[in-house]
Amino acid sequence: MAKTLVINSSDGTKVPFLRGILTRSLVDAGLNFDVAYKLASSVRQSLSDVDEITTNRLKETAVELLQTSFDQKVVDSYLSSGHIPDPIMVIDRDGQSTAFSRAQHSHCLESCGLSATEAKLASKHIYQHLLEKEVTEISSAELGYLTYVCLRANLGKEVARRYMVWVDFTHSGRPLVLLLGGTTGCGKSTIATEVAHRLGIVRTQSTDMLREVMRMMIPKRLAPVLHTSSFDAWRSLPDKFANQADAEERIADGYRAQMELLSVPCEAVIQRALKERVALILEGIHVHPALLNYIDRREDAIIIPIMLAVLKPDNLQKRLRGRGQTAPERDSEKHLTNFNHIWALQSFLLSEADRNRIPIIANDDKEKASAHVMKAIIDAMEEKFSGTPSTVFSHDK
Repeated sequence: MAKTLVINSSDGTKVPFLRGILTRSLVDAGLNFDVAYKLASSVRQSLSDVDEITTNRLKETAVELLQTSFDQKVVDSYLSSGHIPDPIMVIDRDGQSTAFSRAQHSHCLESCGLSATEAKLASKHIYQHLLEKEVTEISSAELGYLTYVCLRANLGKEVARRYMVWVDFTHSGRPLVLLLGGTTGCGKSTIATEVAHRLGIVRTQSTDMLREVMRMMIPKRLAPVLHTSSFDAWRSLPDKFANQADAEERIADGYRAQMELLSVPCEAVIQRALKERVALILEGIHVHPALLNYIDRREDAIIIPIMLAVLKPDNLQKRLRGRGQTAPERDSEKHLTNFNHIWALQSFLLSEADRNRIPIIANDDKEKASAHVMKAIIDAMEEKFSGTPSTVFSHDK
């Protein structure tokens, strides 16, 4: 989508069209945020092929859309709400300027463990403060410190410190590797996608995909344990293992055998990310605490293992059943038939995580689980943090 410039009808100055600013004007006119955001998105879509537009014409476009769905009272309120405020420019450490965006700012706050509601409210307070002070330009360091002060005053010292730790990390250039483990159906891929979005991480890798590549390279006759599901890999073990009396121990042995094979490509993916100093999320059932033993850690790398869990059998069965509806190729019937094996494997994984002091996060709600993962990440970063507000938010960093 091309960038549309808005020309001030009174003085001819040009600024980029910002959906967030139009959304705020519509909210001021009495629309709720979701409706205002949807209408502002429609305006932006209508301008997709427009290089320039005057403020007057932009307002007319918004009015035309309002008139199709709302009564005249809302239209009059919007027309009397005044001009669209000029954007507040944020100058980064390299001297580049970008317009302040509440959506982008709140997204940053979600990265340090705030809920979406908390992040939006904090960004709203900061934006209102900047408008009241008639700030037209602010450095990223000043904005960061202002955010820190706002969080400390409204949400407490701990939240403010988490934000400070996160900002310090973003400036450090240290590589971050998040290892998300858990049994079949516990939501590893969903949480990995959500966390990757919040952190802006481009590289994510599933151990299931690595297993599929290995299956293409190594035939079943050479590595039969590789060509089974992790929860019934024990069936491919030699008879002396497969005939053990303890069913849970058999399941654990089969899992370990498959996990050992997958540790090679997992290690390669992680070491490549560390070498290139890029962030990575590796997720899958084969992310076992023992995987940490294979990693040649860089001194400044932040490697965070987390084990996800669904703690009620009924909830896990419901998830597995739902996967069959949204992704039929994932064979939910097989998973439900072998549910006792899947549940036993989760018990083993959770015991291993607990023994190795790896955080266990219950994934009963995506929003809450994602926030807990973010908090665990910040907690791990804090172990190597020794900064202060004056050093983290200094202008010359």
